[in-house]
Amino acid sequence: MESNETRADRPLEGKVAVVTGALGLLGREHCRALAEAGARVVLTDLDGPACARVAAEFGRGALGLGADITSEVSVKTLRDQVLAAAGRIDVLVANAGIVADAALGAHTEANVDLTLAVNVKGPLFTVQKALPLLAENASILVVGSSNSVRPNEQLEVYSASKAAVVSLTRVLAATVARDDIIVNGIAPGWVNTPGNAATGRMVGAEKHIPLGRVAQPDEIAEWVWVLASRKAVSFVTGETIKVSGGYPLSF
Repeated sequence: MESNETRADRPLEGKVAVVTGALGLLGREHCRALAEAGARVVLTDLDGPACARVAAEFGRGALGLGADITSEVSVKTLRDQVLAAAGRIDVLVANAGIVADAALGAHTEANVDLTLAVNVKGPLFTVQKALPLLAENASILVVGSSNSVRPNEQLEVYSASKAAVVSLTRVLAATVARDDIIVNGIAPGWVNTPGNAATGRMVGAEKHIPLGRVAQPDEIAEWVWVLASRKAVSFVTGETIKVSGGYPLSF
């Protein structure tokens, strides 16, 4: 993992980065990494006022806006607000996602619809509406999960939604490649967040991870700014990179 000091050359200086799901711990870390690399960060989540308060942490004209990524109308409004405030998007991080666990027999229509809406429809609408604002050499990142290939019991719907995200990343990459826009995914494994800890399933997880521990949030965020900067990955698109300590060993 690279230290913050290695971002001193600020490869995203003058760039505009939009991050969905910005109020979660991982979302905040993504914003922090992008801001440290020089970007002006636009945070968005359901709670607009909270986004505005958190944006103040990052300075450099950071902006916080409310949006519901499951609503085409709401995402279009978000796009228009970004256009008015920043004029363009250089980096788009489709980070928002939810986990709805239930035993197989307990999944409800509402639980399935919400999971698919946030995890699949959300990234699609986010990218779709952002297209007119994407600058030349823009980068799109879609945050998935190692559950896309290594499902866990009671995460049937979540795992299926994240498998769809891997496919969506490939299709989006092929669609926008002609405009020199790259689209890649990040598939984290177990990350040390309060939400993961609260499930109780992370207990003992390190025994199944080849590197012997779970990830820290900043280790995931490192990949966000690396992929966003395109410095080492200008010819990489349509890929989903596992950041999971080797778990599972096959993709």
